Amino acid sequence: MEFEQYHDAGGAIVIPDHTTLVDFVEGHVSAARQDPTSDSLVYRYIDYSSSRQGEVHELTWTRFGDRLHAIAARLQQVAEPGDRVAILAPQGLDYIVSFFAAIHAGLIAVPLFDPDEPGHHDRLHAVLGDCTPSVILTSTDSAAGVRTLFRQLPARERPRTVAVDAIPDELASGWQRPTLTADDIAYLQYTSGSTRVPAGVEITHRNVVTNVMQLFDGLGLSRESRGVTWLPLFHDMGLLTVILPAMGGATITVMSPRAFVQRPGRWVGELAAVRSGDGVFAAAPNFAFEHAARRGLPRDGETLDLSGVTSIINGSEPVTPASMRAFNEAFAPYGLAPTVIKPSYGMAEATLFVSSPRKDDEAIVIHVDRTALGEGRMEVLSPEQVEGNEDAIPQVACGYVSPSQWAAIVEPGIDEATGEHDGRGRELPEGRVGEIWLHGTNIGRAYWGREDESRATFGNVLDERLPEGSKTVREFGTVPEDARWLRTGDYGAYVDGQLYITGRVKDLVIVAGRNHYPQDLENTAQDASDSLRPGFVAAFSVPANQLPPEARHGAEIAADDSSETLVVVGERAPGAGKADPAPIADAVRTAISARHGVTVQDVLLVPAGSIPRTSSGKIARGACKAAYVDGSLRGGYQQTAFPDAPAD
Repeated sequence: MEFEQYHDAGGAIVIPDHTTLVDFVEGHVSAARQDPTSDSLVYRYIDYSSSRQGEVHELTWTRFGDRLHAIAARLQQVAEPGDRVAILAPQGLDYIVSFFAAIHAGLIAVPLFDPDEPGHHDRLHAVLGDCTPSVILTSTDSAAGVRTLFRQLPARERPRTVAVDAIPDELASGWQRPTLTADDIAYLQYTSGSTRVPAGVEITHRNVVTNVMQLFDGLGLSRESRGVTWLPLFHDMGLLTVILPAMGGATITVMSPRAFVQRPGRWVGELAAVRSGDGVFAAAPNFAFEHAARRGLPRDGETLDLSGVTSIINGSEPVTPASMRAFNEAFAPYGLAPTVIKPSYGMAEATLFVSSPRKDDEAIVIHVDRTALGEGRMEVLSPEQVEGNEDAIPQVACGYVSPSQWAAIVEPGIDEATGEHDGRGRELPEGRVGEIWLHGTNIGRAYWGREDESRATFGNVLDERLPEGSKTVREFGTVPEDARWLRTGDYGAYVDGQLYITGRVKDLVIVAGRNHYPQDLENTAQDASDSLRPGFVAAFSVPANQLPPEARHGAEIAADDSSETLVVVGERAPGAGKADPAPIADAVRTAISARHGVTVQDVLLVPAGSIPRTSSGKIARGACKAAYVDGSLRGGYQQTAFPDAPAD
């Protein structure tokens, strides 16, 4: 099934109504069975849990087909079409096969966590309560722990727990190919969440097939491109990396997040190990590049050749020039091309991928004026204006929006009676900052079981378009006037046709009538003191009347004083656990006052591991603010979720 057949004459991606993810997988499995010489490797997992050298487990196409058919047959015995099947298994081949088996059974897959990993307990219960699965797929070793999650439920309401490694291959003959359409739900992708219950994005077969093709087109990948990933498989970026070979037909090497965090050289080494095919691709959040540059270099005498790496997506969290520079400088001597790192934009509601630099493009970093940015304008500074200018803010381009997708910068309309968004919007020109709205067949259908929230997020109308230069018009088509748009909740702007992400709408800090982007404040705080742990600083605003007593400094604050004040929370760096907090706080206050013209009400230093993070590793500012206000952050709260895996 060649991808070219799914593009029309204008280059638009068109998925027939009865084409599904199952068709692509079955095409590869069938070809391998008919011609054993084509029975190539598709999934390779390196298990470092019991060996530092790693134990390799592999699946060829025929073996992959045998296992997923057997598990799918078992699911068809115990579940009905439309039922949800949650995957609660350790990272590995069983997890991958389970995901595809649920889809092959005509059911709705729900990729979740390794139940034995700490830090996900509350979120897991919330998600399971939201999607109410009828079956849990897990491993024999984890089955007992999974069953304890449902002990409080009456026996008839508990989902069936199935250990996939105990299912015999002989069941495969009983698999019945389900009747599916492109618009049936393939899986629920739960958002990372911070303070709210995570929402399950309904991803249809049309959505995921389109988005994989957009990834291939946007990054210039081929059917022979090989992958390497350590990303958690419950995360949208981790999941798409293992769906890519299922559609494209090449091989991907997988390891666990813990294996990477403990020894990032494992990931780097696997990137270099692949010498066949048409180059190597990977994806990682921003922190991983600096981590790999610092701890992933080869030892003296070891060889490393990264010349075969073509693309590494840098996404999932704000991209910093420092992390890209550190990675490039560390690995350029080993053949890494300057075009490899691809700062990209994506989100679960869009299946994953939205934009990226093209295959042969280097990442672009511009500098803009801080004051103009706060006023909603991208005022690009020349190199001469940047030097010595503390108001010059670096911005990283996230490249070009992928084919068959549209992204407009929008000023949302406001209902005068309620003050809430009215579901309509006005398109803004290049250089203006606004909310990013998306349209395309990769956009998820809705949030599972949330009609009002779905309508507000997925059902918006762009009723005022630019007469010239509108982003609703692209070479492969124009968005219809009555089309529905996804509100992303992200601020962004176009400069020279490339998309820049400036921050989250909900995270914007407004103090004394001025807009401040939290990551800008956090970077200033970070630079002010070496006693703050790099990458673990959170800035947010708190109403004065919600400040804890310790942050009021003896001042009387009226109960109705809801004016916003600025709070900065930072984890202590290694070696700074007992450092006097007063000089550190003074340095942060002085730096932020000088650079941003705003006073910090409170600087709170907390132990390493205290600041809440989302399941994808991003600072969860909303959860951090909630923990700050209720006092638990001062009480020694410890965040144990990824990526704070202990070093070995």
